[in-house]
Amino acid sequence: MNVIIIEDERRTAIELKSMLENIDQEINVMAILPSVATAIAWFRENPTPDLIFSDIQLGDGLSFDIFKEVQINVPVIFSTAFDQYAINAFESNSIDYLLKPIEESMLERSLQKYNRIREHFSAGAYATNLSKAVNQLDNNYKQSILIYYREKIVPVKVGSICFVYTSNGIVRIYTTEGPEYTVPYTIEQLEEMLNPQVFFKANRQFIINRNIVQDIEHYFNRRLIVKTTCQTPDKIIISRLKAQDFLRWVEQ
Repeated sequence: MNVIIIEDERRTAIELKSMLENIDQEINVMAILPSVATAIAWFRENPTPDLIFSDIQLGDGLSFDIFKEVQINVPVIFSTAFDQYAINAFESNSIDYLLKPIEESMLERSLQKYNRIREHFSAGAYATNLSKAVNQLDNNYKQSILIYYREKIVPVKVGSICFVYTSNGIVRIYTTEGPEYTVPYTIEQLEEMLNPQVFFKANRQFIINRNIVQDIEHYFNRRLIVKTTCQTPDKIIISRLKAQDFLRWVEQ
């Protein structure tokens, strides 16, 4: 998840960034923007994030001025030491309103709310045209992935993939048949290719096949650690924000 922080107090911004990354290691803070002017310039020149955390009172004005100048269609979670801006906040794509100092438990609730809203709208879009969605699934999810391996092109059956692993910018597919293959895709691209009923993106490094899940243990800071039937190059750790989604996926 790509996140932007709009905050003029550097220490507060760093603390918020640290809390977000502690809650979910997959959160990527794209930038910390300290003013209205800086934020307007950034949004005009950069791709839109998935979620925005914004203070309201900035050194050069109110953050609402940003959303008047730049069209932004992603959810915003506002934070402030004052509560008189609540109505204005909900006129600017706000999905939550946090009073400072921000507690990590409240921040986690806001992120869970964001995930519920995202899942709701995704489910709604799916339900509007079920037959079309099924056709899209059939067309989008790969049955085989072509791999260039030792001067050959090898069709690797998706069903034989145990897990996908990325490290140092290199993405590898590990199979039940033994070989591991380096692939010219990002882990995000492979996530789009693989059926989410069978494969789960556990964290920034792993996509795992449900068939390799042996057992699940509680881990530090309310996270989960997944034990698998095949050897992995690193621990598979599920963030506490993803833990319930993962357990529901395992139960399907």
